[in-house]
Amino acid sequence: MVNLLATRRGRHVLFGALYLSEGGPIGFIWWALPTKLRAAGVDVGSITTLTSILVIPWIFKFLWSPLIDGVQTPRWNLRSWILSMQLLMGCSLIPLLFWDLETNLAILVPFLLLHAVAAATQDASIDALAISTVPDKERGSVNGWMQLGMLVGRSALGGGALLLEQRIGPTAVIVLLVAVIWSSSTLVLLSRLAPISIREEGGIRERLRALLPRLRAASRNRATWFGLLFALIAGSGFEAVGGVAGPFMIDRGLSSEEVGGFFALHSVLAMGAGAIIGGYVADRLGKRTAVSVFLLLTAACIFTLAALDAGVSGRAGEWMVPTMTLLYGCIGLFTASSYALFMEISDPALGATQFSAFMGATNGCESWATFAVGRTIPAVGYPAAFSLMAAVSLTALPLLRFLSPRGENTQTTG
Repeated sequence: MVNLLATRRGRHVLFGALYLSEGGPIGFIWWALPTKLRAAGVDVGSITTLTSILVIPWIFKFLWSPLIDGVQTPRWNLRSWILSMQLLMGCSLIPLLFWDLETNLAILVPFLLLHAVAAATQDASIDALAISTVPDKERGSVNGWMQLGMLVGRSALGGGALLLEQRIGPTAVIVLLVAVIWSSSTLVLLSRLAPISIREEGGIRERLRALLPRLRAASRNRATWFGLLFALIAGSGFEAVGGVAGPFMIDRGLSSEEVGGFFALHSVLAMGAGAIIGGYVADRLGKRTAVSVFLLLTAACIFTLAALDAGVSGRAGEWMVPTMTLLYGCIGLFTASSYALFMEISDPALGATQFSAFMGATNGCESWATFAVGRTIPAVGYPAAFSLMAAVSLTALPLLRFLSPRGENTQTTG
């Protein structure tokens, strides 16, 4: 029997496909759905309220992730968590086949929220599987393929869904979305887990109790807290630019079609290529070195973007798209390498919990950086606001010295 977890190429295929299956729903619910609702006349306040509700499980998934780490038996392991959540994700979208989204939104919100909870839980389970099965020297490249799969899924079922709906209709798009979610289930079934997560004696209660000392140790390890702080700060520069990229390009004279083309093609290709390259470089240079270099490159690209915006006259399209494309390439480099670093400093027994906390912090960075740049731009303009946020991101560089791999850093916070 084929075991995808047994080979390097198999792991790339498996985790790339798993992230594609979770990227598709994200693209549809966070990109295509708000567009559809607005086109149907739903007010912006209601749309943003919905998206704010649906993002909550992704921010707070670390609260129930200890269940994923602890509730594992010979008959129920990480594969079981992933497969059951994929089944629930698909089933929770089936009501969209029978109820019109625009006119029955209130009825469908609970199903969409259930989908978001299942998707966030699946995400934590996938990350735990990667941490427990992927060798350290391969985590960068695996994260690159994971990010590529996520981007392809978001593009195909985000902007792609809006285009496909005109040809095949909304019902067929939902069927396609469910098929994408369930497509990786077969690959999960073709992946056999070694009994590393079920070697402890005792029942589920005993295993959950055994996690408590590990949780206390992780909470006392300085790498955990410095990792969370790094996740909250390091991405602030590119999160700020990304949060207002559409309005920024519109304000500089690009058309809606040009902006749409950038997000559908340039940004996805650049981030995907950057993620693959960044992952492989991180495996060879070391995670902390790669993250340092890529953070500096990203900040330099933002400073360049700000300088061009402040000093170049004429049509912005001549420099805007190439510079923004380069920036999104740098974002791919940084995200793949930094996620590999977070995996490296996570305890495998707490793979779902600890890594989910780091990912929740990156979501928090996106939230506060977008809010901050939105309040800063009216006062000082785009160039100064972008430069300020890039400078803030660079303050995270000294924190990297505290993010040592497990076993190298035994100091605690007290």
